[in-house]
Amino acid sequence: MAQAQHDVGWYLFDYGMVIAAAPADRDWERLQQATGRALKEQGSTYWAHRHSFDAGALDSPSYWTAVLERAVDAAEAERLDRLDTALWSQPDPRTREVLQSLETRGASMAVLSNMPARMSQIFEAEGWWTGYFEHLIFSGPLRLAKPDPRIYEHALARMGAEASEVVFIDDKSENIEAAAALGLGTVHYTAGTDLAAELGL
Repeated sequence: MAQAQHDVGWYLFDYGMVIAAAPADRDWERLQQATGRALKEQGSTYWAHRHSFDAGALDSPSYWTAVLERAVDAAEAERLDRLDTALWSQPDPRTREVLQSLETRGASMAVLSNMPARMSQIFEAEGWWTGYFEHLIFSGPLRLAKPDPRIYEHALARMGAEASEVVFIDDKSENIEAAAALGLGTVHYTAGTDLAAELGL
C-alpha cells in the first residue's frame, strides 16, 4: 500500500487522469474538427503551452492563439474551452466507486488540480463530481500549479490540515514527489492502481 497508512483526515484528489479518465478519441476528433489541427499527441501545440495555461500565465484567447498559431478572439476561445472541458469530462469508473465509498464513510475530500481558470468555472457550475468535495482548488485562478510547493501549502491551509493528515492522489510522479517532500501521504494513480486497496477501503 502506497504511503496511505496513517491517520487520514483528508483525501486530496487530482482531477485529470484520476477523477476523469483519459479523453476519448471522439472528443479529440471534435476538437480537431473545430481547430483543423490534430492536437492529441504529446508534441502538439496543445501540450506545449498547457502548463502556462494551467498556471494562469495565459488566458484563454492567448492560449488558443498559441495553440492555433493565429489570432483567436474571446468568442472562439469560449467555444474551444467548452470542447476542451468536454475532452476531460469522462469519469474514471474506478475512482467514482472510491468517491462513493468515501462519501458513505463521511470522509473529508478535496480536489487539487492543474486546470485553466475557465475550465474550472465550467466544472464548478456543471461538473458531476464537484458535490463530493468540500474544497475545489484549481491552479488557474491561483496562478500556481503543481508541482510548485506553494500550491500544496495553499491546499493544506484551505483544508485546515497538517500534511501528515492528508493523502494525495495524483497520476504524475513529479506531483507525487513534491507532495511527499512536504509530508503528505501519497498514492501514485496509474492504470494498474487498485485505489480502493491503496486507501484501505
